[in-house]
Amino acid sequence: MVVSEPNVQHRKPELMIQRIAFLASDANVAQSARVALIARYGNSAPRDADVVVALGGDGFMLHTLHHMQHLNTPVYGMNRGTIGFLMNEFHEIDLMQRLVDAEEEVINPLAMRAMDQSGKLHEALAINEVSLLRAGPQAARLQISVDGRVRMDELVCDGALLSTPAGSTAYNYSAHGPILPIGSDVLALTAIAAFRPRRWRGALLPKIAKVRFDVLDADKRPVMADADSVSFKDIDWVEIRSEPAIEHRILFDPGHGLEERLISEQFT
Repeated sequence: MVVSEPNVQHRKPELMIQRIAFLASDANVAQSARVALIARYGNSAPRDADVVVALGGDGFMLHTLHHMQHLNTPVYGMNRGTIGFLMNEFHEIDLMQRLVDAEEEVINPLAMRAMDQSGKLHEALAINEVSLLRAGPQAARLQISVDGRVRMDELVCDGALLSTPAGSTAYNYSAHGPILPIGSDVLALTAIAAFRPRRWRGALLPKIAKVRFDVLDADKRPVMADADSVSFKDIDWVEIRSEPAIEHRILFDPGHGLEERLISEQFT
């Protein structure tokens, strides 16, 4: 089997922090934190910044990473939301030193291509997962292929998803999928409320695998596709692969990176 490059590269960035761009979610607590931090450290436009500081929860962090990917600027998150798996603790003081000391992890997203019943092709990227979900009262019927070979003729379920290691503690974990070590070159294919095969949990696939879902009986059993909350309705088929050409750079305080968080999550 061909060995792919690691899904996440751990490295210590050599950052010269002079200009910071502060971005915040719409939540009042995040907006208030942004005002306080700008008063203390100033503010730059994202295109001119050495680092972007995202204030909010994991949803806002994903939003920021997607919108900043063309800049190749590292993003340091501070939790001002309800969930903060991708975020660091919020503190106003010593931010410049925290940024200098931060450890960087580089994540590749999933690339999704989806065809709807009208023949329109949709494309999207997902840092966490691509999911297919039933969009009507009846269970979805999905055929699953890996690298062009049909691996399951029919999965009757509420849905299925393909998750990266970074997203394995999100929807994937709630659907009883496995938590994946960040350095692993694997993806988790997880069923959501599988009916037939009964309670099928899914499979672990190499990162380089190309996965295709074909929706069976789509008129009667409609299915939607979702890539990090970007959704498309009435889907006929979906193809998913890892996209190594795109890198998301995330900064974490030492000892609190994704590797440690994934391990800790399994013992809580």
